[in-house]
Amino acid sequence: MTRSKVQAFIITGIIAFSALCAMGLNEFLPDITIPEISFKKFSLKDEKGGGVKSTTKKRSSDYKTENSYGKVIDTYKGVAVYYNGSVSNVKGRNVSSDGYNLGLRYQCVEFVKRFYYEHFNHKMPDSYGHAKDFYDYTVPDGAFNKKRGLYQYKNGNMSKPRETDILVFGPTSFNQFGHIAIVSYVGKDFIEIVQQNPGANNPSRMKYGLRNSEGAWFIKDSYVRGWLSKNNR
Repeated sequence: MTRSKVQAFIITGIIAFSALCAMGLNEFLPDITIPEISFKKFSLKDEKGGGVKSTTKKRSSDYKTENSYGKVIDTYKGVAVYYNGSVSNVKGRNVSSDGYNLGLRYQCVEFVKRFYYEHFNHKMPDSYGHAKDFYDYTVPDGAFNKKRGLYQYKNGNMSKPRETDILVFGPTSFNQFGHIAIVSYVGKDFIEIVQQNPGANNPSRMKYGLRNSEGAWFIKDSYVRGWLSKNNR
């Protein structure tokens, strides 16, 4: 085919396509279904500013399968810790048999409130709120937090946190709601926490350094606001 014939063929094609457009191209084309594009949701690890993973075998990643949601991955004093997968995963609200709001399944708050309900038979007067809301800046250090029905201590209190205290983390750049956990062990210079919903690949137990400065005890994490306790010390 000569060059002139090729040019004529191209021009003819252009003219034909223009005619189709003028008449309504859709009438001459089959229906086309454009597939919906789904974007994978990524769970970003919370900033914990110095948290050290413990050697516990209770790692969420060990349970990372399609049907792992709601499986028990740890227990503390007989109270179960459930696998939630992505930190933003929510599947309904958990309510006790007597109507007490335990929280959204299986967020960090749900475990903490369920632990206090099952272990201490404790019901918080205000059973709602994000994790960060459990620490009330209007409550003086060592005073009674009426919303939670517990004593509140700042990070830097004269007394160490104790086992079963509630540790409250403030919001981070990756997590605007904060985080909450139970103190499961207190050592000489560290504490261990047990937590639910730390992220799909994070463990249910973590350790944080503990230091004393001029008589006050600090948990070595810039996001720790303080802790709540049944004990008035």
